[in-house]
Amino acid sequence: MFKIATWNVNSLKVRLPHVLQWLESESPDVLALQETKSIDENFPLEAINEAGYQVSYIGQKTYNGVATLCKSSIETISNCLPDYDDVQRRILAINNSNITVLNLYIPNGSEVDSDKYRYKLEWFSKLHPLIKQLHADNDKLIILGDFNIAPEDEDVHDPEAWQGSILVSPAERDEFDKLLAHGFKDCFRLFDQDEKSFSWWDYRQAAFRRGRGMRIDHILASDALSDSCKACYIDKEPRKLERPSDHTPVVAEFDI
Repeated sequence: MFKIATWNVNSLKVRLPHVLQWLESESPDVLALQETKSIDENFPLEAINEAGYQVSYIGQKTYNGVATLCKSSIETISNCLPDYDDVQRRILAINNSNITVLNLYIPNGSEVDSDKYRYKLEWFSKLHPLIKQLHADNDKLIILGDFNIAPEDEDVHDPEAWQGSILVSPAERDEFDKLLAHGFKDCFRLFDQDEKSFSWWDYRQAAFRRGRGMRIDHILASDALSDSCKACYIDKEPRKLERPSDHTPVVAEFDI
């Protein structure tokens, strides 16, 4: 069984004890982290290695940053979008055994029609060619991370209140659909799930306790892998810890 997970930790320095605890208890083969918020020189490499994981990472001070942890050998393929001059560290493609894993921290977009929103859509336009190339090189491809998109109304605690807003706008949802159209399945939706299944809750207004969240963290598997996916679930336990990330892990298991 191959177990892979994604988790926006919202500062690895702050959440490192949570990550190490989760690695020990859940023992994923691969864990993709987003918003590490650390320059490479400060990455806690020794602690990750001592936990039994190899890691590829790229970061920057205060913002963004991604890292992919693997129990077995890891080969870094790319840490940027091709033909796109972008200082924000949001992407990491690696090979682990015979599987390619693309770890993404997709821009939030701030507000519809803002400069940050236009940046988000432009970023997507540069992402699609990379996915096509990675998929052509290896049909066993997993795309995962914080997508900052709730693809359907069932992924939002109050669709009416959020209608037309960032994370659910038609253009953003269209980009999510384009990702699937490359030959991928949303692993979470391969299985029956509880209603109100979310991966992110705002820190404000007791959103977690009140169940006011969104499902914006995803694991997409290529058609060559999706049939072997045996489970996909959201682990809410880390969100209950003291000083948690506002996100919680999403996990998929494959019989490969």
